[in-house]
Amino acid sequence: MAMRNIVKRGDETLAKKSRPVTNFDNRLHVLLDDMLETMHKTDGVGIAAPQVGVLRRAVIVEPPDQEPLELINGEILSMEGEAEGTEGCLSVPGVWGIVKRPTKVTCRAQDRNGKTFTFTATGFAARIVCHELDHLEGILFTDKAERFLDPDELEGD
Repeated sequence: MAMRNIVKRGDETLAKKSRPVTNFDNRLHVLLDDMLETMHKTDGVGIAAPQVGVLRRAVIVEPPDQEPLELINGEILSMEGEAEGTEGCLSVPGVWGIVKRPTKVTCRAQDRNGKTFTFTATGFAARIVCHELDHLEGILFTDKAERFLDPDELEGD
């Protein structure tokens, strides 16, 4: 595994749509392993391939106290509820905003070997899934934020 550079806001890669993954090979496995290491070393709870400069439909989500979940070619099948919450992003360091997201999502994705699975995420996990899948469409949380927070507002977090 290796730490990869995080692409920052302003880089055109983050505004592009990602292409589907078609080869479930060692190259994909290395990418996923590197993404996980990069996410851990930067204290993230999710990361998408475009954030490390790769325009492929691959994300990792890791809500607190849960195992990492790799989502290849992930898609949301259904959404329920709505809640506002604070979001930040490894690609937009030092910026936090309030974003409305569904409170429950059901998704279909493939694992690193191409096997299709369906899962449901709720609460903060649903927020992470939506945030990371947005990256695959070239959307940043800053595009959806209702307002941005001043540093003083974050001290209670």
